[in-house]
Amino acid sequence: MRIGRSFFSGRKIYQPFPGEQSDGMIAYRRQISTSASTNDIFQVLLSLGGKTGWLYANILWRLRGYVDELIGGPGLRRGRRVPSELRIGDPLDFWRVEALVPDQLLRLRAEMKVPGKAWLQFEIIPQNESRVRIIQTAFYEPDGLLGLLYWYVLYPIHTVIFQGMIAAIAHKAESL
Repeated sequence: MRIGRSFFSGRKIYQPFPGEQSDGMIAYRRQISTSASTNDIFQVLLSLGGKTGWLYANILWRLRGYVDELIGGPGLRRGRRVPSELRIGDPLDFWRVEALVPDQLLRLRAEMKVPGKAWLQFEIIPQNESRVRIIQTAFYEPDGLLGLLYWYVLYPIHTVIFQGMIAAIAHKAESL
């Protein structure tokens, strides 16, 4: 898997509802522009999960963790190794750190029980001297009809959670 914007390099992407899809992979993107520095944004990303939570709709994240534990997944019981530091391979609640580029990228691979494979990625891209763009992408590779059903049933909830989370990340980074 390639890092960052080259993830779908060379693949045709078209726009079905919701998100983008390429070769069976669904990509749901949210982005926000902020005055926070790339380093402040990255520090906020490094603190996600564990006791800090996910900065928005934490009750829904906890509920997902409990459901995951009930069906045999890791749930939220793993937490994180260190409160404000991440390394490639670290567990992070029901995610695992798959890619990490300081001040640029954090990609998490889902280890929760889902009918398919899922990733959550954050990119930090300077726009000019005073603005930075945060791009949050949920990648999902559904496994058959059940996987597609899972995606479309949870789409409204994911829309609310991901929009609120990216706004909360920007707000927290601006306050550092």
